[in-house]
Amino acid sequence: MLAAASLLAVVAVASSAAAQTRTAAAAPAITQGPAIPGLCILSVSQAISTSTVGQYVKTRLSQIVAQVKAELSPEDSAIGVDVKSLEASRAALDTNTYQTRGNALQVRINNLREKADLRQREVKATEDKALNRIAQELEPIAQQLYQQRHCSALFDKGSVMLANPDIDLTPSAVAALNGRIQQFAFDREHLDTGAPTAR
Repeated sequence: MLAAASLLAVVAVASSAAAQTRTAAAAPAITQGPAIPGLCILSVSQAISTSTVGQYVKTRLSQIVAQVKAELSPEDSAIGVDVKSLEASRAALDTNTYQTRGNALQVRINNLREKADLRQREVKATEDKALNRIAQELEPIAQQLYQQRHCSALFDKGSVMLANPDIDLTPSAVAALNGRIQQFAFDREHLDTGAPTAR
């Protein structure tokens, strides 16, 4: 009736930025053709995730997720204890009392679920805002590299299966991004009505 399935599972807000960092398997050596003049590629996601500021954002988001779990965990544990207590005393309670206590517990469970869902959306909004900030810093770098390398076309590296590394602007973009910004302060966004939005 009152399955207090850990509500922290609802707040499994592991950063999607963290999920993007995967170790690539060693690829066999490939003989490359000549670099095509004017053709360039860039991986925005790789540039962001491997940059110093991208790693900082990943770490900061992990801290924010830990704060959210620490906020919700005590109430989650308390509800679990109360559910077990109610079930243990079920035989000694009349139907009316049992249902009344059960309904009160269900209200608490629903409230915690709503709060967990809100926190999950706040963490996602925080991540999106932080990654957008890095993307804004990266945009002029990409434009500058495009001009310096005399590119006539710039493709997303993710849409290219194989390419000569000489046309890949990503390493240069990461180096330039590292020289431009290493970190910036940010806190969890607040989406609840009336609460100030974190800057």
